[in-house]
Amino acid sequence: MLVIAPLVILSVGLTSGCGRKQSTTTTVEKTNTTLGQELLDLEQAHEKGIISEKENIDLKKQTMKKYK
Repeated sequence: MLVIAPLVILSVGLTSGCGRKQSTTTTVEKTNTTLGQELLDLEQAHEKGIISEKENIDLKKQTMKKYK
């Protein structure tokens, strides 16, 4: 019995976390930005060198699709 007791305690300790649900929280923030403002922001970022020409074009396309 002395040999079995430590094994039972060890096995319970190893499996105690199994099957627990992990809770996650997602926060969604809504903004009131207009299409025009988003396009202006992209253009300014491009002019300042923050985004490349290709990124500017791709992001403008994505932005315009959001407002369709």
